Amino acid sequence: MSRYQARNRRADALRSRSAILDAALRLLRTDPDASVEAIAIAADVTRQTVYAHFRSREQLLAAVIEQVTDETAAAMDAAAPDTGPATEALLRVLDAAARTAERYPGLVQAIVTTPVSPHTDRKAHAPISERLIRVIERGRATGEFDDRLPAEWLAMVTIKLAHAASEQVTAGRMPPEEAAQALRTTLLRALTP
Repeated sequence: MSRYQARNRRADALRSRSAILDAALRLLRTDPDASVEAIAIAADVTRQTVYAHFRSREQLLAAVIEQVTDETAAAMDAAAPDTGPATEALLRVLDAAARTAERYPGLVQAIVTTPVSPHTDRKAHAPISERLIRVIERGRATGEFDDRLPAEWLAMVTIKLAHAASEQVTAGRMPPEEAAQALRTTLLRALTP
């Protein structure tokens, strides 16, 4: 096989992978149980092509989650986490993350309800928790946040509370505005010394 043919084959594989991820994002946005077959059809590829890129539905879901996590991290960075009082920065960062999550309600539901190992969960949340830890540590240094608990713990509490707020909205138990306010109130009570 020539270098030209190999390069074309790699380009085709990258296009297929991208089409699969885009289709998975579209379908999982509203249907967390979308099948590999449905994703393959939406991507205009065969099931075998999907499995050539992702050995299982779980691996595909992990890749989609990674993509949404990257998007969320970028939104959090754009919310200026290092500017102003830490309390305000934390709320801005959470609002930015929530706006991203609102675009993927089915996927967020799948993330919250899919059992994963602690290592996988930690790895999946690392980009988000790193940004939260940075704001929390700044708030601890200024006395805005309690410094008696580890910043890593407070970041994970923040993530779990955000997931709980999202679950309430997805289940129709709370309107988005009410869930956002409940999250803010609960979180500030947990973080304030």
